Amino acid sequence: MEKPKDSAAKPREGQIWAMAGGKGGTGKTFLLSSMGIHLAKRQNSVILVDFDLGGANLHSFFNLAKPSQTLTRFFDKTGAPLGDLAVPTGVDNMSLISGDLESVSSDNITFSQKLKLFRQMMKLHTQYILIDLGAGCHNNTLDTFLIADKMITLVIPEITAVENMYHFIKSVLYRKLKMTLKAYGFKDTAQHLWQKRESLGLTNIKEFIDYLRGQLVDLAPHLDKELAGFKVYIVVNMTRDNQDILLGASLKSLLHKFLGVQALYAGYVEHDDAVWRSIRERRPFMLNYLANRSSKEIEILVENLIQDKEVQWLWS
Repeated sequence: MEKPKDSAAKPREGQIWAMAGGKGGTGKTFLLSSMGIHLAKRQNSVILVDFDLGGANLHSFFNLAKPSQTLTRFFDKTGAPLGDLAVPTGVDNMSLISGDLESVSSDNITFSQKLKLFRQMMKLHTQYILIDLGAGCHNNTLDTFLIADKMITLVIPEITAVENMYHFIKSVLYRKLKMTLKAYGFKDTAQHLWQKRESLGLTNIKEFIDYLRGQLVDLAPHLDKELAGFKVYIVVNMTRDNQDILLGASLKSLLHKFLGVQALYAGYVEHDDAVWRSIRERRPFMLNYLANRSSKEIEILVENLIQDKEVQWLWS
């Protein structure tokens, strides 16, 4: 695939935020919808894009029936413009583009369709585009994550969720590295070195990238340029105590040590029974439970993302 950041760097109206985690059941769709509501309440125009193809349910968080206009119409022969698929959510300043509810997965999206989707997404007339990505590490998921201005990874305090999140970020970084190597004509050389990584004493991707910088002098400035903007934002959901909250700081250190990835711990949201009540009632959480502590934590998270700030009390 061609370098996604070249396209992302073109002047456009809105910021793209994408949320993923590699594992289902982390509360990703709930949190994304809540973040969108907070942005919209700040008088920002927001479009939510449900890219959890085959499992799209973002509409349910706004008590909406299954939308008749979905990404199916974008990918089928009619080729409807992406902006025409946005439907009202019932929240002022915010609309929704629903996922392909009839698709089993994103495997059947072609390369040209994916590029067309990215081009039109970047031209949507809105201030914020929030993308809900499905679980797993399919290339279409990785590439969509890579076009975002804010690559947000969500995790809960469970070992499987942590492992899946780490594997997802590793896959995203490796995907970015492969595209960069291919774009600058170093793919074959790098693949040869990767196959020899054990004999070279390289134990992780960070060491491999550092080795490439040292061995392939002509590649080094391109690597620095392409990876300079690679930053992920960590969010911990369903925390119950301080140890759970500290997980975000630990993950930040882990990503830097073994992947060389710059990460910001943007926020956490504590476990709250009101969340499942709002989901069961099909009532937007951020409109009906404003006094809850978790609502305030979501507001802080969004403000941190806007300002590129981190959780403060951990380092105060």
